Amino acid sequence: MASARRAAAYGAKVALVEYKALGGTCVNVGCVPKKVMFNTAILAEQMQEAGHFGFYRRGPLTGAETGKKDAVTETFGFDWKTIKDARDAYVRRLNGIYATLLRNSTVEVLEGAARFTGPRRVQVGEKEYTADHILIATGGKPVMPKMPGVEHCIHSDGFFALEELPKRVAVVGAGYIAVELAGIFNSLGADTNLFVRYDGPLRPFDQLLRETLMQEMDHAGLHLHKHSTPAGVQKDEKTGKLSVTLTNGQEHKDFDVVLLAIGRSPETETLGLEAGGIATVEKKGYIQADAQQNTSMPGVYALGDVCGKVELTPMAIAAGRRLADRLFGGLDGAQADYANVPTVIFSHPPIGTVGLTEAEAREQYDAKDLKIYTSRFVNLFYGPWPVPPEAKPKTAMKLICVGPEERVVGLHVIGMGADEMLQGFAVALKKGCTKADFDAALAIHPTAAEEFVTLAPWGLSGKKGEKARAKL
Repeated sequence: MASARRAAAYGAKVALVEYKALGGTCVNVGCVPKKVMFNTAILAEQMQEAGHFGFYRRGPLTGAETGKKDAVTETFGFDWKTIKDARDAYVRRLNGIYATLLRNSTVEVLEGAARFTGPRRVQVGEKEYTADHILIATGGKPVMPKMPGVEHCIHSDGFFALEELPKRVAVVGAGYIAVELAGIFNSLGADTNLFVRYDGPLRPFDQLLRETLMQEMDHAGLHLHKHSTPAGVQKDEKTGKLSVTLTNGQEHKDFDVVLLAIGRSPETETLGLEAGGIATVEKKGYIQADAQQNTSMPGVYALGDVCGKVELTPMAIAAGRRLADRLFGGLDGAQADYANVPTVIFSHPPIGTVGLTEAEAREQYDAKDLKIYTSRFVNLFYGPWPVPPEAKPKTAMKLICVGPEERVVGLHVIGMGADEMLQGFAVALKKGCTKADFDAALAIHPTAAEEFVTLAPWGLSGKKGEKARAKL
């Protein structure tokens, strides 16, 4: 949609083919409805914490209730269907807004599935269309494994179709989708079990983030099962309950829902790519595309999840707009920049990350050229809680710097507000900032983000600074 509207703004005649709902995965079964549910889960957590701030149920409390941190929430019930209906209505409104935007941009919307019938020739329904330029941006879909009982399971799309909150749920997967949905279930009160193949979730991410997340999962009562790969799912026809059998023979019973979030694959199977002369990556099915989104067929382009490079909606939007700039706007060298892409995971607590992990930095640079700054602290939000500091949720941060100028090549944060603080720091890292630049920025107090610009040792450089650092 972003590419189509940008091309039309330059005067191109544009048609957009859509066989599902306008907005793609992000709007319909991804980022947008997920964030609505994340907000719902955060509100549930804050209501549980309200007792620490002096809130209580109006009227006399019984002796057993006095001092309970969640006393205020006992006047509330939670109705999953209420937020589901409101969320779905919001998504439908967005679908309508996108239709209006496309219409106002003079982009013709063709409803149906597209299939290549030849080079730069596409069939939609009973009609065939030709064009000088064709863009493939069909996105991806959830993968379901071939195992016994998979028909009893749901995937991430199915999460948004649930009519009620399950009492006990199994989430299988170690990526950000599994982590996010497991966190939502757990915070809303479901007995949540997360099954991962290896030693923890989010394996490609920085170790500080992974370790802190697992600690917070444990504190929140989410059951993490490491080195656990499902071999099959069984359904009790009398009770409707599901059991998960692992490859090691262990069995976990009495689940209301088993959600599989084990990965995604490109939505290319029905496109007739071979007829269109479009090459794909062997086995995985991703479309081969260069830095300017060109495929093996001149005049045909591909971007977004269908290429499997950086599977994020804003990345696809940027690539689509730059492609239109190059093809129709006279900007010959225009192309998306895939370096230092910031990412947020709406886990509990949320994660923000941009640049290299520490492991990646150690692979690329000599150890003597690296300086790693870390911090671990309790957000002021939890300060007044009358509980030991070690029991309070933690925020953790890391700056990875390289060279004598200490250029920042990686920035990672987990904790309350991490999702909102990352954007500005991502701009700084994109501009090649250094630790000295961070030190020169005045801290905004009291915030969690200020910790990034006050990381010890702060503001020390030169020979005397090096000596002072050694003493700190």
